[in-house]
Amino acid sequence: MIFVNFMIGLPVMLLCLILQTAVAFWCVRYYVRHAPNIGSGQGFLAGIRPLIVALLAMMLGTMVQIMLWGGLFLWLGEFEQAYDAVYHSAVNFTSLGYGDIVMSRERRLLGPLEAVNGVLMLGMSAAAMMAIVQHMITLLRDGRADTTTGGRPSA
Repeated sequence: MIFVNFMIGLPVMLLCLILQTAVAFWCVRYYVRHAPNIGSGQGFLAGIRPLIVALLAMMLGTMVQIMLWGGLFLWLGEFEQAYDAVYHSAVNFTSLGYGDIVMSRERRLLGPLEAVNGVLMLGMSAAAMMAIVQHMITLLRDGRADTTTGGRPSA
């Protein structure tokens, strides 16, 4: 049964990895393209807006992954209601582990498998956010050093 659960969960894990990678790269590229010039007079909100968009996109990507796992649980017949399947999936994905709802004995190992997947995917989100924050710090540092180029490093 362990092997069967692994073979059921592996495609969803790979799909989550593909989705997470795509969203993380999009978010970092989006921020780099839309980061304001330091000292350009665009204001504080202009600097925060790309960060908020990237954060919301990562949260949406995480919700899609949670729903993918919930959809798998529904498809396997573990839950009758989509809400219960997505709730259980969110608890697993975030590794909260409430234990108020458990799956059948045959599919119970999918929970820890989803938790491992969720921890890895949330770690990728944190790494992407860190890359964005590092880019912000670099822009601020370079902007203070040379305001004649609008905050961008001179060529």
